Amino acid sequence: MPSIEELKNFIIYERVQNFTLAANQANITQSAFSFQMKKLEETLGVKLILRSNRGSCLTPEGKIFYKKICGILPELVQTIYEFQQKSSEKAIELKVGVLTSLGDILMNQYVTYFQKNKNILITVYSMEKNELIRSLNSGKIDIASSFLSDDETLENFEKVLFRRDKMVYYAPNITEICNTISIQAILNFPLVKYPPDNFMNKMIDQYFNIAGKVPVVAAQLPSPYAIIQYCKKNTAGALIAERLLNTLGDSYKYGYCNIDPSYTMKAFLLYKKENPKYRAIKLFIDYVVKLNKNNN
Repeated sequence: MPSIEELKNFIIYERVQNFTLAANQANITQSAFSFQMKKLEETLGVKLILRSNRGSCLTPEGKIFYKKICGILPELVQTIYEFQQKSSEKAIELKVGVLTSLGDILMNQYVTYFQKNKNILITVYSMEKNELIRSLNSGKIDIASSFLSDDETLENFEKVLFRRDKMVYYAPNITEICNTISIQAILNFPLVKYPPDNFMNKMIDQYFNIAGKVPVVAAQLPSPYAIIQYCKKNTAGALIAERLLNTLGDSYKYGYCNIDPSYTMKAFLLYKKENPKYRAIKLFIDYVVKLNKNNN
């Protein structure tokens, strides 16, 4: 009988019709992927994929086989996951990708809760926005946690708003600030930002569009942790999610102030409803939404 991995990878191939892309989405080498497809054909006794120097495509038999298994396989895999979840010996692994600027440290409480209560193993990956979307689309992760802009549409995924994160001005070495700092005052000090192609720069620039200009850039760093450390050692400020600063501990709670006008970013959980781990995904999302119900 074919393995579930072979069947899942055959479905991946049907989506992209390219061995290189399919192997990349399956997270295996191209030679290993090609071997799996040949083994599947040998097991079934039919040619599923037509190969030539110009590329490859499904044979008529391959198209028929795809139509039959694409409806059966997700239900079969989901049934397996459900029985694994009922067993105390086998936890279901949920792979969660977190936007780097959202802060992967915030996932710790979710990981601990599900280890103790729901027999779900949470594996966390820190990713940039484009990588998050690609990984969710290819099945490398089951859930993505990310800020999204108001004008963003993601038709391939279900999305759930789980909190609105208040942004604050973190500048422990700028003594002139007090409880609240205006956007005009922020313009007087160097600002630490993300690299130019980072999604968060777009979100931060939207805020400064109110003033029609942006502060002088002190540094461009890849993560909120690097930005926070830079601000701790230099006379510069940054827009950081208040929740992240509070999670990092008491030493970070007193180096920031509110901004005027205020600014919040919407944080979403993204997933595919047809994912065979849907029930576990739903448990995770319901818990996260409930935990953050006072921040919506």
